[in-house]
Amino acid sequence: MNDQFYRMKRMPPYVIAEVNAMRHAARLGGQDIIDLGMGNPDQPPPQHVIDKLCEVAGKPDAHGYSQSKGIPGLRRAQAGYYARRFGVELDPENEVVVTMGSKEGLSSLATAIIAPGDVVLAPNPSYPIHTFGFIIAGATIRSVPTTPDDHYWESLERAMSYTVPRPSVLVVSYPSNPTAETVELPFYERLVAWAKENQVWIVSDLAYSELYFDGKPTRSIMEVPGAKDIAIEFTSMSKTYSMAGWRMGFAVGNRQLIAALTRVKSYLDYGAFTPIQAAACAALNGPQDIIESNRQLYHKRRDVMVEAFGRAGWEIPPPPASMFAWAPLPPALKSMGSLEFSKQLLTQAQVAVAPGVGYGENGEGYVRIAMVENEQRLRQAARNIKRYLQSAGVNTSGG
Repeated sequence: MNDQFYRMKRMPPYVIAEVNAMRHAARLGGQDIIDLGMGNPDQPPPQHVIDKLCEVAGKPDAHGYSQSKGIPGLRRAQAGYYARRFGVELDPENEVVVTMGSKEGLSSLATAIIAPGDVVLAPNPSYPIHTFGFIIAGATIRSVPTTPDDHYWESLERAMSYTVPRPSVLVVSYPSNPTAETVELPFYERLVAWAKENQVWIVSDLAYSELYFDGKPTRSIMEVPGAKDIAIEFTSMSKTYSMAGWRMGFAVGNRQLIAALTRVKSYLDYGAFTPIQAAACAALNGPQDIIESNRQLYHKRRDVMVEAFGRAGWEIPPPPASMFAWAPLPPALKSMGSLEFSKQLLTQAQVAVAPGVGYGENGEGYVRIAMVENEQRLRQAARNIKRYLQSAGVNTSGG
C-alpha cells in the first residue's frame, strides 16, 4: 500500500540501504565485516563534554521541554565559533538556530521555504538529504555538477535560462560528501554575486568544516561580505567533536531564512534535550584539542588507506578533506557498476563501502569509503581486497 502515498511515490529506492541490509545480515551470520560504509565516527567526544552532560542531567529541573531554537548560551557559543574560526560576526538571537544535526535542519528548512513545484538546484553526486529533503517538501530537483569548475558555472547559467519556473534555491556543500572536493573563498565570492543577480537563496552545508588536510583550512560562505543577504549555512558537531549520535547542529546566516526555519521547528519539535545542549556549549567554549587530534587521526588514516589500497591494486586519489575517499572502481571491474561492486566487496572481501550511485546517477563508477576504522583494520581491508581483486582476475602486480 505504501506506493499509493504521494511522497513515497516521489522517492526512489534508497540503494545504500540495500548494501546496509547485506552488511547487517553478514554480521548476524558471524562474519567480521570491516565497515567503511557509513560515516560514523569511532572516537568518543572529549571527557569534559561527557562530564557536563552527566552533571546537567543530574539536575532535577533539566528534564522538561527545552527551547526549539536552542538555549541562548548555545547560540552564543556557535556565534563565538564563527567569530574565532571565520572572523564572521553573528547575532545569536536572529542569525543562529540550533538544529538536531544538519540533516534535520536541512529538511526543516525545505519544509519552511519550498512550495510544491519550486525548482531547487542541487549537486549530483551529493549527500541524499540535499535532494530528498527538498523532494519531500514538494520541490523539483535540477542537478548541477559537484566539481566547482567552468562546467559548474555553465550549468548554473543554463539552469537559470531554460528552467521553468526559475530555480529559487541552490544547495552547495564543500568539503563535499561524497566527493571530498573543496573550494576557496573566490568561489564563494562569485557564488554570492551570482545568487544576488539571479535572486536565488543559497543553502550551504559545511558539516566537515574542521576535517581538512595538508594545511588548507576550509572556508565559509559567510566570510563573503553580503553573504547574509542570500545565504544560510549549516554546520554540525557530529564530526568536529565526535558527537554524531548526539544530533547537534546549527544554521546561521540570513535572518529571513533563520526566522522561517525557527518558526517551522517550533511546530515540529521542542528542541534537543537540555543536558545535550549544555554539553554542546562545553564543547564549543572549552578546550579545542579534539579538533586537531581528530584532523590528525583522519589524515593518518587517509595516508594509510591510500598507500595500502594502492599496493593491493586499487588506486585511490587522496581526499583533501572530510572523512571520506571518493574512489573510482578498479578499471577492470568498472563495467559491473558501483552497486554490484559494493555487494561483491562485502561478500568476497568482507569490506563494506557505499555505492556511488546512491548519491545520484553521476556517482556511478565510484564508491565512497569512510575512514572510520583504525589503521590496522584499514590494512586488513586492503589485504582482503587484494585477494578479491586477484580472484576477479585483476592484475595486482606491484602490490
